[in-house]
Amino acid sequence: MVGNAPSNNVVENDTKPPTRCGVAFSLENILSDNHDTLEHPGLKQQELDALTTTAEGWDEESANRATTEGFCVECEDQPAQLSCKECEDDYCEVCFAAQHRKGTRKKHTVTSISGSPARRTDKASNGVSSATAKTSDGGGKRDDADEIEADVEMENAELDKIAAKSVAGPSMELLGAQPTIGTAVGEWFVERAKYIPLRLTLIERKYLRLLDAALQVSEYTDKIDTLSFGISKAKRIVHQIRELCAILSGLVLSADYKLGQELFVDRDFQRNAEFYQEIFELGRRHKIMNPDKMRTTYGKLIYLLQDSQSPEVRDMLSFSCVRPIRTVYGVLEQHSALGLLRDDLISVATKEINPDGRSRRDIQKDIKSKERAIETLAIRYQREGLNQEQVRQCLYSIGDNHAFLRTNRDPCDRMIHYLKTYFHPTQPKDLKYSLAIRSGKGGARLSHDHAKQYAYVLQSLTLWREILHDMFRLWSLAGQDLLSETVPYRLRDTGQGLNRVQASPKTLRMMHTILHRAQQSVGSWVGSSAIHMGDHNVPNALMFIDKYSQIYRILLPICNTLLQIPSLSDKPALRSYIEDEFGSTDNCLREILCDFFRHGFDGSGADNFFDAGSCIDGRLTSAWNWCAQLEKKRYVYVFLLAGFVGFDGEW
Repeated sequence: MVGNAPSNNVVENDTKPPTRCGVAFSLENILSDNHDTLEHPGLKQQELDALTTTAEGWDEESANRATTEGFCVECEDQPAQLSCKECEDDYCEVCFAAQHRKGTRKKHTVTSISGSPARRTDKASNGVSSATAKTSDGGGKRDDADEIEADVEMENAELDKIAAKSVAGPSMELLGAQPTIGTAVGEWFVERAKYIPLRLTLIERKYLRLLDAALQVSEYTDKIDTLSFGISKAKRIVHQIRELCAILSGLVLSADYKLGQELFVDRDFQRNAEFYQEIFELGRRHKIMNPDKMRTTYGKLIYLLQDSQSPEVRDMLSFSCVRPIRTVYGVLEQHSALGLLRDDLISVATKEINPDGRSRRDIQKDIKSKERAIETLAIRYQREGLNQEQVRQCLYSIGDNHAFLRTNRDPCDRMIHYLKTYFHPTQPKDLKYSLAIRSGKGGARLSHDHAKQYAYVLQSLTLWREILHDMFRLWSLAGQDLLSETVPYRLRDTGQGLNRVQASPKTLRMMHTILHRAQQSVGSWVGSSAIHMGDHNVPNALMFIDKYSQIYRILLPICNTLLQIPSLSDKPALRSYIEDEFGSTDNCLREILCDFFRHGFDGSGADNFFDAGSCIDGRLTSAWNWCAQLEKKRYVYVFLLAGFVGFDGEW
């Protein structure tokens, strides 16, 4: 018992136990039946101190901090564009849309900062209510209201979280269409070049092959992303990184004996840190320009670099493995040659030459003019430290960006063109080709009438186009999120194995901006606008980028097949088959488009609405599910006759 404790254990002072309201604050009273009435005498003072002390947590802000003049009151890093009369605050377009999307705020009066009435682009201005936009069928059948409400609240909460750490830059607005030849280029190429990686040189490609070979034999993720209870994770990471660097050194020795000898001197990894940073950067730069390459090895590379950013691992390694991506803008800025990006001749020097339907003479004429423009710019902007070949390399890199957009973004434009050409926005021309879908029929999990499904498909394709238009910027932001030193990841079983679940604030912020732009362009919005990021659906920014890099694998084979159908009908035997099976070439094309627009956007592909359904990522899941069902369609033979080999094949 406490009362029988030996005297030698008693504290030798005559300080009385603290009291509160006449009751001594002692162990005996704490253990008594009246302990609920006790209160520590210092608690009140602690509360007072807490109220007068400014919080310094990572997610807490000072209540007295003033908003920067001319910037949005919410995100505080974007220029204010709209002013709300009732709120008496200034917002950027994205934050205003997020804060005034429903409730009484939806009716607030808004003006532009210049004072003129602003054009409202929410659902109310288009005569479409929030409830109507979120119904799942034309007759008023709604999705789960609680789930939709949760999606909206989650999106608003995420916007508030990332506002303080959003992307820095002059403007988050997506730039317009590429300047045509003969017009002033303005700042279009300047903004694009900030995120365009520099094309690899011949020597760099040799080291890239060595990096890819080393990653092929590496078992990094197998040994790190496991639930192990032996050696600590930090030590395992350091051991694997050093092992990979040793493999790279051996491969370099076999390819370049002199450089390999330097790497093997004293086996000092810290001394050769610059070399390892350079070779790892080559892999990252190559992947951005060629998303279809390094499909099995890039994950190991980025996860290795992600682990190397941990303070504990960096201290044990004694060097950093990460350095910024080399971009066209960075190279030109370093040598004071940014005028190249504002030169009107750059449109000719970087244009893509499309041979479709053109004579040989016209093609050769364009090639000659492009070569002359490249040589002119190379001579005009060469500097000390920036020779003509490096200027050409910058121009070729911008040309690679145009090629990327043609391959990845343009199929979205073509599908939008097909949708608008062959289908009426509100009423089907023929009931056989109506886009209406019903939940439970044909695998669909949504119920839309023709008009609603038309709008749903149009907005999905528009959103994909905007994402792919700015994919290089998303790659840059995803890299910053993945390699962040302040945002750790958690190894978690997401239902598809162990994955690194990590928040991606910068990428998510950019996605909300793109979504807002797509919503503006189409007017109303059908379905959920929730964006999955850092959860079991999309664990991290790498998974997000990989998901949307596959869009062209879906749309490009479809577009190529549709283009081949008229030429197939030129052969009598194939024309006879198409007419007997589909009635005509035009009917064949309509049937393929109608089925894709119905069941490629029907909410299928998962066992619940949160994983698929009508959310932003669920639309892509439904399209992949349609691809998996293609072999069961009766028009699959038309795809095969047109040269289709698979959605993962070469086109």
